[in-house]
Amino acid sequence: MRFAHPLVHGTLIRRYKRFLADIRLDDGQEVTAHLANSGAMLGTSTPGIEVWLSPANSPTRKLAWSWELCRVDGALVGVNTAWPNLVAAEGVTEGRIPELAGYATLRREVKYGRNSRIDLLLEAPDRPPCYVEVKNVHLKRGDWAEFPDAVTARGAKHLLELRDQVALGARAVMLYLVQREDCIGFRPAADIDPTYAEGLRAAKGDGVEAICYTCSMTLDGITIKERLPIDLGGLGN
Repeated sequence: MRFAHPLVHGTLIRRYKRFLADIRLDDGQEVTAHLANSGAMLGTSTPGIEVWLSPANSPTRKLAWSWELCRVDGALVGVNTAWPNLVAAEGVTEGRIPELAGYATLRREVKYGRNSRIDLLLEAPDRPPCYVEVKNVHLKRGDWAEFPDAVTARGAKHLLELRDQVALGARAVMLYLVQREDCIGFRPAADIDPTYAEGLRAAKGDGVEAICYTCSMTLDGITIKERLPIDLGGLGN
């Protein structure tokens, strides 16, 4: 995934109301940017950090900027949760995720289950359909990437939906996409959301697959990079 326009550098003043951030551009101008991220953004919203913005494509949009990246401990980190689904879809079609290879078609945002939409639905005539739920990850504690960074009832619901699909004979995959390159593995943030962590372990026990990939983060774009090991507290990868 390549950014449509060159990114603009600035310094974070503050993040507030979940979806807004005040940023000082290098020319001294202060702007308010849209932030496509409803999470707590632990470690990635500290005032004073470097950030990069993209200009809005629509001249009629209320806010002229979107917050895309920040730099934390020397690493570029993606904070825009609108991109992982597209990055994952490109990764599948380009063969960057071998575990999801071999399907004839890929569809996005397909209705299924109990009033839900699956991020990616992979299908082929000679195998069961594969339901792929994509989760954005940018939280890092120690050397590990973790999810979630806030309690997520919606995430827990998605795990139940995937378990139901396995029971119906389909394949179901939780794909964690880490928008940074400086982690050695992935694990659920059990202290932040114990319900989600236990739900992930239960889903794995019922046949839902969990895989995690880092992303190559540059000022030009974001692409799938490499697979990370997953620690589910005894169930392994």
